[in-house]
Amino acid sequence: MKKFLSMLFPSQSNEVILMISIILGILISVSAVLFFTKKIFPEKNLKELENRTKSWWIMILIFICAIFINNLASYICLAFLSFLAFRELYSVLHFRQSDRSALLLAFLAIPIQYTLAYIKWYGAYIIFIPVCMFLLLPSVLVIKQDTHRITKSMALLQWTLMLSVFGLSHLAFLLSLPDLEGFSSGGRGLLLFLVFLTEINDIMQYLWGKTLGKHKILPNVSPNKTWEGFIGGLISTTIIGYFIGFLTPLQTPYVILTSAMIAVFGFAGDVVLSAIKRDKGIKDMSDTIPGHGGIFDRIDSLSFTAPAFFHLVYYIAYPQ
Repeated sequence: MKKFLSMLFPSQSNEVILMISIILGILISVSAVLFFTKKIFPEKNLKELENRTKSWWIMILIFICAIFINNLASYICLAFLSFLAFRELYSVLHFRQSDRSALLLAFLAIPIQYTLAYIKWYGAYIIFIPVCMFLLLPSVLVIKQDTHRITKSMALLQWTLMLSVFGLSHLAFLLSLPDLEGFSSGGRGLLLFLVFLTEINDIMQYLWGKTLGKHKILPNVSPNKTWEGFIGGLISTTIIGYFIGFLTPLQTPYVILTSAMIAVFGFAGDVVLSAIKRDKGIKDMSDTIPGHGGIFDRIDSLSFTAPAFFHLVYYIAYPQ
């Protein structure tokens, strides 16, 4: 598989090709095991694991396309992902009729944010949503002169932008990071490292929780989350991160730190979205992926892991 991918995408580094070969190998193996287990033991309930595996197929294929297709198409693909996530969030948060102008402005912020990432203008990129949109959106809301629940709209709109656009846009800026001497994987290797660890952390926490989980960690938010699942996922993700550290320019201690951080922030992103869904009385954010919920249900953890990972790597490995 590695040789085939190398021939198909000769411009990619050996490390990136190797990692994608490993990921596809794992997915094919897991899918095969699930298929034969279902045939041999039809009474076993494997629905949840099947759904997670199918979702992982979808997300990994999306990100592989974002890595391999040309640079501009990668940014457009990731911006569209933010668009879908933003749309799902605002559709369940019940904004007012008078918020429409501000919502339109928030949607327009998506291409601007990703354009700033594409042209590598870090100074403008890092303040556009947290500062510029933070000041602009309330002003647009006030112009409508509808003060009923305006405070809630101000908070929800900015928070929605931060979570679905600002957080996820760090995936795109990874592709804009400058080349480092001796580090051939570049931004695509970093993107692959982040996405793979975030997704594998979700699976590891689920498997450890199902196997050993007894002590609920946040029973009123996500009843299936346990301390055993969280700690098992943290340890497993950190170990896996250590072995795929070749996708980063980090030294071993920092690879371990970063992998553990991804596990913690991935858990945080998952339970934050669970709290929102519980508050709104819904199971999934949407039915964008039939049978598997919405896009944001699949990438909620990345809203937290992407900015945390980006800024840690940027601070440690890239000259300021």
